[in-house]
Amino acid sequence: MGVPILPTISTAFIVISAVLVAIGWVLIAQRKVEAHKKVMFAAGVSALIFFIIYATRTVFIGNTAFGGPDELKGYYTFFLIFHITLATVGAVFGLTSLLSGYKNNLKLHRRIGPITSIIWFFVAITGVVVYFLLYVIYEGGETTSVFKAILGF
Repeated sequence: MGVPILPTISTAFIVISAVLVAIGWVLIAQRKVEAHKKVMFAAGVSALIFFIIYATRTVFIGNTAFGGPDELKGYYTFFLIFHITLATVGAVFGLTSLLSGYKNNLKLHRRIGPITSIIWFFVAITGVVVYFLLYVIYEGGETTSVFKAILGF
């Protein structure tokens, strides 16, 4: 069983974005503001590349249904919905953090930046878990519409 290339690449970009966020956090703690800005921009670009690959694959190919045991499907679905919700919240916080940083709204940026980072770390971790459950631990189910893949109908 081989792993599919597009999900592997897109998951790699989420991991890269989380690593860059961690580096950006260290840089700002060291008061290296310009380096922080560059690394956080790169983290945002990495997350955007993930989203473009994911959305394109979803539209043109579809999503992969969970192929593991039926008794785990409910748990997987709950976990997936949690991950999707967290990713959506993380994306909104991420855009707000990036924009507030670039607009020099430091009061807002300093307040939500750390929260955004923590959310994004959980998005990356849960995204990797979803990837492993779909393509590594179990063989992926059928590739179909997003509603059927996530909700089972």
